[in-house]
Amino acid sequence: MKNVNDFNFADKVALIRVDFNVPINQNGEISDETRIQYSIPTIQKILSDGGKVVLISHFGRPKGNNISNYSLKFLIPFLSKKLKVSVKFCEPCIGEKAKREVDQLKNGEVLLLENLRFYKEEEEENEKFGWELSKFGDIYINDAFSVSHRFHSSITVIPKFFKRKCIGFLMKKEIDNFDNFFYGKRKKPITTILGGSKISSKINIIKNLLIFSDYLLIGGGMAYPFIKKKGGNIGNSMTEKYNEKIEKTLESILSMNHPKKQPNMFFFPKDVIAADSFQNHAKTKICPIHNIPNGWRGLDLGPHSIKYFCNIIEKSKTILWNGPLGVFEFSNFSFGTKCIAKKIADVTKKGCFSLVGGGDSIAALKMEKCEKDISYLSTGGGAMLEILKKKTLPGIKAIDI
Repeated sequence: MKNVNDFNFADKVALIRVDFNVPINQNGEISDETRIQYSIPTIQKILSDGGKVVLISHFGRPKGNNISNYSLKFLIPFLSKKLKVSVKFCEPCIGEKAKREVDQLKNGEVLLLENLRFYKEEEEENEKFGWELSKFGDIYINDAFSVSHRFHSSITVIPKFFKRKCIGFLMKKEIDNFDNFFYGKRKKPITTILGGSKISSKINIIKNLLIFSDYLLIGGGMAYPFIKKKGGNIGNSMTEKYNEKIEKTLESILSMNHPKKQPNMFFFPKDVIAADSFQNHAKTKICPIHNIPNGWRGLDLGPHSIKYFCNIIEKSKTILWNGPLGVFEFSNFSFGTKCIAKKIADVTKKGCFSLVGGGDSIAALKMEKCEKDISYLSTGGGAMLEILKKKTLPGIKAIDI
């Protein structure tokens, strides 16, 4: 599969699908610029060749509506500063005005088009919408790993209209690191940590994880359906509604042993910080995870769980982590997740290979100022989960055809 190093972009327009769907705070400021920062080298390569850049991205979920709060215009000052060029902006991402803006670009210039999701066709894998966007470039580049698991027009349709297409440096780095994780000389013991609240999005990858994991730590909202299935009382702890298929998968997973017939491959929290309501300043107490009183809900790892998980992490040589281990958005219930983040960073400094993905996981590392100690931070949460199912992402397949 070709990457940007395989092309000379002199006098060419590069249409780059990036993912600038970055988190912003209440003041409208970018709170985590990781995705943008990782895309800068690709843009700079085109500019250094003497080419022109047209950037396309989505932001939030406007659901096909032109909503000012979801405009990408707020990125212009930030991008201009990072790229050290005056980045241009065009409000419609398709149409005659956008075409004129692209045609007027000079070598070394950058144009950012408005939010793709202002058009419902983007999320419908619409051929006509993809064709309209394809008019804006000579070479198509996918540098948006984090949305490459989606069948969207800018990911799977646009590449059909290009003979010259490739992946960017961000995408290449993601693929190389996952290849290294799956097929490289990863050292044992291997520990996988799964958190988050939605079991439906992760349960189907667990059997694949069992193939190579020595320890599988399951926390956050992911743990409660398992504990309940094992007969524990989880009180009012949040559990996603799931169907009969997931119910049977839960049962199947719990009945599985290690491929080498070694039991105790799954590890769940021992205790939790339980709260009497779902709010940051709720009344709390420590409870065994299998005995949470009715009216109370587990919102974070308890002290024994933190020590228990950290002891396993301490003896690991390879670590994969996706998802927070508590209600991380509440500061009073983020301690467990931050402790795990710090421990992963500590063992990485001692020679462990660590691969971390998911916004909250990366945010926890940044809160502890240890994100630079991790071997690799993946920009994708959902895309990371799809790769863990050992699937080829649609966005990668579209380039590789």
